[in-house]
Amino acid sequence: MSEQKVILLIDDEINLQQLMKITLKSKNYHVETANNGIEGLAKLETIKPDLIILDMNMPQMGGLEFYQRICYGGSQPKYPVLVLTARANMEQLFKEVNIDGFMAKPFEISDLLHEVETIIQKKSNAAVKTTASGAREPRKICIVENDADALSKIASIFLSAGYMVNPAQNGTEGIERIAQTVPDVALVKLGLVDIPGDLVILKLKKMAKTGNVKYILYTEKSAYSATIAGKIGDKEGIDRFVEFSGPQDMLKIVNEVLKG
Repeated sequence: MSEQKVILLIDDEINLQQLMKITLKSKNYHVETANNGIEGLAKLETIKPDLIILDMNMPQMGGLEFYQRICYGGSQPKYPVLVLTARANMEQLFKEVNIDGFMAKPFEISDLLHEVETIIQKKSNAAVKTTASGAREPRKICIVENDADALSKIASIFLSAGYMVNPAQNGTEGIERIAQTVPDVALVKLGLVDIPGDLVILKLKKMAKTGNVKYILYTEKSAYSATIAGKIGDKEGIDRFVEFSGPQDMLKIVNEVLKG
């Protein structure tokens, strides 16, 4: 692997935990471990895993409670999750929620490796495109955001995910940069200081050169944003309109739009 991926392994069976850790490290994964959900949440304060391997039956805080703690609005996990459980009937439950993989204990360690590789590869592919010649190159994104701190945080997430990032700090600059670089996707803030984000997108969508770029318009969560969501979402050229709640959220949304 060209970039070391981070795995958070949460399981109270210490012997199995160590076996999985050694095996994953031998494949060049960086592995952090936790013995229960409480320790897992503490780890998430310092790392951003590419995958969480989560056992269900643990003391103090089990896998289900941990899963609920890392979900958006109780349904969408913030990170890819591979569930481990000795209770095979849990599979149907997790088919109904948003996990990325399921394995019933006991399992072959080679099967675990295959599942881990499959999930991480699937999640990584959204940041890479294949050219006509078959070569793979990073996706390009332009982020148009007038708040320097927010721009830095969002850009860092996309850089870490393998994107080529081109930042712009107002609508005018955004139009110029998107027209010059023609990214795969543009992430545009609605409340820019000079030109509203929806008008930035409308202008670019009418240009032949930038008409096929994917455009995501976003705004901070507020009572005002809830009232305009329907109107904005129907405007020409906008592939997705979202309420911003964190840089990691935006990465997931961009990946979804590019896959779609």
